[in-house]
Amino acid sequence: MIAAIRPSGTSCLSARCPATALGGLRQSICTNVQRKGIPWVAETFEIVDFAALPGIACPCGTARRGLMESESVPYSLHVTEISANARTHYHKRLTETYFILECDEDAALELNGEVIPVQPRQAVVVHPGTRHRAVGKMTVIIVASPKFDPADEWFD
Repeated sequence: MIAAIRPSGTSCLSARCPATALGGLRQSICTNVQRKGIPWVAETFEIVDFAALPGIACPCGTARRGLMESESVPYSLHVTEISANARTHYHKRLTETYFILECDEDAALELNGEVIPVQPRQAVVVHPGTRHRAVGKMTVIIVASPKFDPADEWFD
């Protein structure tokens, strides 16, 4: 088990915790902590700086793909800038969840030929086999599960 740094203002859930024995340290090594009443078991964590990731051209515009190399996370997380009208495509294995961060008023997702208007703070789950594309300018977060694989991007 990898221990975490226990921030000040948190309390330990374990009576055997070295922080409890040492009393009142601002930071201490701890594996079980509680923050604002919510248990937080911090064996490990990952931080992704999307601003530092390279933009990759995709059928939608430009994607910044995070967690692609992480073996401990079963999905990939993308921040995608959709330029205007994306190219229709589908996946045979991937399920994608689009979370709309921002978009033009007339933005939409086209799903199997049906145009669905979207707005910020909506999520749309696109199952395998669904032909889809974005219509209009938008910024989205995409959760791809399993991880995105460019070999699973199909065009008619």
